[in-house]
Amino acid sequence: MDIGSIIQQVVILAPPFLFALTFHELAHGYVAWHLGDPTAKNEGRLTMNPLKHLDPLGVLAFIIMKIGWAKPVPVNPVYFKDPQKGMLLVALAGPGANVVLAIVSAIVVKTLVMFPVLPMFILRPVAEMFVASVWINVMLAVFNCLPIPPLDGSKVLMGILPPDMARSYEKMEPFGFILLLFLFYVGILSKVIMPIIRYANYLLLG
Repeated sequence: MDIGSIIQQVVILAPPFLFALTFHELAHGYVAWHLGDPTAKNEGRLTMNPLKHLDPLGVLAFIIMKIGWAKPVPVNPVYFKDPQKGMLLVALAGPGANVVLAIVSAIVVKTLVMFPVLPMFILRPVAEMFVASVWINVMLAVFNCLPIPPLDGSKVLMGILPPDMARSYEKMEPFGFILLLFLFYVGILSKVIMPIIRYANYLLLG
């Protein structure tokens, strides 16, 4: 791949990737704030400024593995009336936000195709950007639903497990990233999530 193609790919992928990550984390923080936890708001994380949410390791992972993540929004469950249920709702908010963005992006793509009102030199990159947005948001939703700490799926699982089991499961968090790297290296991660991502992408874009 030549330098021009790499630059073109970055220009197409970067905006939807940054927006998807930012909206994902904002959703976590907003739901936590709505449930009574001001931690994210106090730390300036209820913002669409991507610089507040970027995790360099997550960006690097996206470049290498096409799977990425942002810096987790701080959440303090002691503010919730029901901490376990609160954490469950906060965890679901991120992937849910990405599903919404994927659907909206797919609608925009189909609208642009049906009503090509823009000049072709503008229409094509804009359409490609929204096509990329569908894939990126589906990827983030599916990937984050994996029940591996510290991904959102693990928080959802802890929200439905009995408290003792949830606390035991939470202790896996320091080893979660290592486990993700191992699963990627041996190819299991791709085999599990890529068929789901491709199928969801097909459903949205046809």
